[in-house]
Amino acid sequence: MKVLLLKVASIIFAVSSLPSCSFFQPATPLSGATSQSKLEKVKPARAAWLGSLWSSAGSGQQGEGFLPAQVDLAVKASASTLPVDRYGRPTYHSESVRHRYVRTTSYSHQENEVGAEGRLNAMGTILKYGRVRSAAADWSRYPVGTAFRIKGLPQVYVVDDYGRSLAGTNTIDIYHPTLKLMRKWATRDVEINVIRWGSWEQSANLLRGRTKYAHCAMMYYATLAKIRRQRVAQAAEREAGNPSL
Repeated sequence: MKVLLLKVASIIFAVSSLPSCSFFQPATPLSGATSQSKLEKVKPARAAWLGSLWSSAGSGQQGEGFLPAQVDLAVKASASTLPVDRYGRPTYHSESVRHRYVRTTSYSHQENEVGAEGRLNAMGTILKYGRVRSAAADWSRYPVGTAFRIKGLPQVYVVDDYGRSLAGTNTIDIYHPTLKLMRKWATRDVEINVIRWGSWEQSANLLRGRTKYAHCAMMYYATLAKIRRQRVAQAAEREAGNPSL
């Protein structure tokens, strides 16, 4: 009987002690200050970790709003088989290739370059820096009016200018309105997507009267040669499509 009473007493004691065990108690909420401080530490850390998945050291990303994203490895790989210019950047001969690996530089009207008319471009219009921005290039490679995007940036760039140092190269010069922005961009390789090709004929017409300048003459005659090749190719296509002629 004593044994039975002892067992009953031990059971009652065990049951009465259960609520004091942490397993059966709800988690004690953190105080307001402690909870808020921990959340503030966790959120930035998680954001930084997520950001690190999409970025790499030294590369500008789309979120920065100024510097471009990294060039896709596939674009670099496809460019590695092409001939290069004096800067070692690929020369694309086909307009069908719209995603391109390109060396870019930057310029500003504040450089007061000799021969440059203030903020006017080579077409005689105002250099643009908004949702649509101006760019300079060799017009025999990127004809006037060519529009493109730079990977990682929201703006559309339009080729409406050229430069002496650009002739004979695949470099695209990106316009910036201040020297500070120009220096921040500096020289960098980017991936572009050509969304509209400009006019070879308009390029030739604008350059025709400027051939006394060596760089303009180089672009003019190279543009004429490209126009002739295109006409020959178009004539061949027409003949292929009409074998009876």
